[in-house]
Amino acid sequence: MRLHVEEAGVLGRGAWLIAGAVVVACMILLGPSTPAGAPFARTVPVDAAKDVVPNRVMTWNMCNPCDESNVDRAAEIAAYAPQVVGLQEACVRDVERIRDHLAHLHGLDYHVEYGPVLRNWSRCGGAPWRPGGYGQALLSAAPMTDVVTEEYPDGGSEDRGYIAVTTEVAGQTVRVFNTHLAQRRQEEVRERQTAVLAPQVARYERALVLGDFNAVPDSPELTRMWALAEDTDAGCRPPAAGACEPTTDWQSKFDYVFLRGFSTLGHEVRPSRFSDHHLLHTDVTAR
Repeated sequence: MRLHVEEAGVLGRGAWLIAGAVVVACMILLGPSTPAGAPFARTVPVDAAKDVVPNRVMTWNMCNPCDESNVDRAAEIAAYAPQVVGLQEACVRDVERIRDHLAHLHGLDYHVEYGPVLRNWSRCGGAPWRPGGYGQALLSAAPMTDVVTEEYPDGGSEDRGYIAVTTEVAGQTVRVFNTHLAQRRQEEVRERQTAVLAPQVARYERALVLGDFNAVPDSPELTRMWALAEDTDAGCRPPAAGACEPTTDWQSKFDYVFLRGFSTLGHEVRPSRFSDHHLLHTDVTAR
């Protein structure tokens, strides 16, 4: 009997050793399970920014529904590490995960504020009686204050609005707006929306207006914006708008970083395989 007990003990220890070896092998192949130790998830370029760039701002329509990985979306943002990021077509749950990935995978800490959001189960999931929030979001490395969220009186085919915050960019206090105007072929609606947005922007000597305006530069509905600010792409100001770089997969310029009280030091439009809109980021300096 003693022999059987000892044999059972040896066999038990052997089984545990084998199980442990399997676990170690899996960890080597797959990497740690926690976000903080998952370098395999990094898809950023080798020359990516290592810390937040204090004078860099970005706008990105993430495309929804596109069913993309939030790890990949976070890596796209982390590659350029802007001080401020304006997101459109964003689900609250997705932004929460992106923010976590930015912190845990890339060491980039952001504050977050959400603009007017719809409750949309088909886009953002959740229970049918408690659908997820969908709309705009602002990420900022510096705290955000004086938050204002406003829905446009007429959203067109879908409720739309803007969020405005006070934060810091390039060492300066600045009012930042993030908006998403009505969908294509709704020019008159967009004109009414900019009639609401532009007077709010005009209140500030120093402002940045980010977003998807769903309009090419020489569209009449953008006239009010051009009267107040310049786009980061100098070739986009009408009437020379034909020289501007497209920001969508269908070769249209819809995405803008309007500068008021700032000048651009350079900008970049980067196509992304995770969205039908390109990432647009710019480095700015105060005038």
